[in-house]
Amino acid sequence: MVLLKGRVRILGSAYLFNAEPEHLNNVYNEESKEQEPWKDSPGEVSTYDWRDYLGDPRYQRAYVDFFEDELVLNGYDWRKVLTTYLFAGKEPLINNLISGLGHPLIHLGYAYELSSRDIAMEALGMAATSYNHLHKYLDDPSYNKPTSNPSKSPLELLCRLQKDSRFDNVVSDAGPENLTPLFENHESLMLEYWNAWQITDPTNDFRASQMAAAALLVATVKPGSGAKFDFFLVHTLTTSHAVRILLPLLPAKYHIPLVRQWWLLTLSVYIAQLRPEILLSSVGGFHWKGRGWAWVDKRAVEGKHSLDAHFVKGLRAMKAAKATWGDKEGFYLKAAVRFGEEFDGWTFGKNSVEGAARQ
Repeated sequence: MVLLKGRVRILGSAYLFNAEPEHLNNVYNEESKEQEPWKDSPGEVSTYDWRDYLGDPRYQRAYVDFFEDELVLNGYDWRKVLTTYLFAGKEPLINNLISGLGHPLIHLGYAYELSSRDIAMEALGMAATSYNHLHKYLDDPSYNKPTSNPSKSPLELLCRLQKDSRFDNVVSDAGPENLTPLFENHESLMLEYWNAWQITDPTNDFRASQMAAAALLVATVKPGSGAKFDFFLVHTLTTSHAVRILLPLLPAKYHIPLVRQWWLLTLSVYIAQLRPEILLSSVGGFHWKGRGWAWVDKRAVEGKHSLDAHFVKGLRAMKAAKATWGDKEGFYLKAAVRFGEEFDGWTFGKNSVEGAARQ
């Protein structure tokens, strides 16, 4: 989906990092280079047929126009419009926010965080045009089955998955093109791990998931190896940040399903990226050399990669996690400083196109 989503998210992150106006202008100009022309849709969308075109990216403009019209009809109460269309029906949009590599989820998080009706309507449009088969795992309770080896720790399950030889020949080259075949050809294996995470204490379990997300980004790169950080794994962190924003604002019955959506996305992306080993010691043993969060802030808005949207969003997600849960052992600070210091661009899947992925 095109719209302004990439521009919105880095501008929002930079703004929340207290960036100066000049830097915000630079971000805007840089991101403008990536925007594609707005295309007309084959037809309009109405209240009578709005679900008929779900998953069809050609209706991008029609959906946004439709939701913006609904916004006017509802007196610009964007939260009311979100409630109407996110939670409507037996298969609500809220259960498919991880489609499109989680960008509808991320965008919705920014809508609430920045209290923006425009971003909110874009998020609805993204959720509508990205809609895909993943919704069935949340909508159909038959996919929720007990497993023989459950765990309360998502990080433990990821480490177990990394060593699971059953996945050794599932994919040969890293890249998002692996995502759909994973579910088509290896659904039972995917669901085994998806259902293995036991969420019995939602607050503490979600806390553990945020640490796992930071580890997936930072601890999968060996220190001093010269390897680049994984572009697709950063989405497990930025979607986790979005979940953190949304949980206090959504009806309680959607809390655990939303966290389980994140877990499904995380598992699929981790497998699609060839299950790199998670080296927790590369974060726990990292020496930040007196650099604190002020250094991280400066890196985000003044460093040489301050115009890279996903770099800035990654740093901010770790800072927000620290603010939410505390950081007694310094894990988030160590991870953020290491990421800020060693980042030098992204690695993409072998068959992925960088320009197409920059969203």
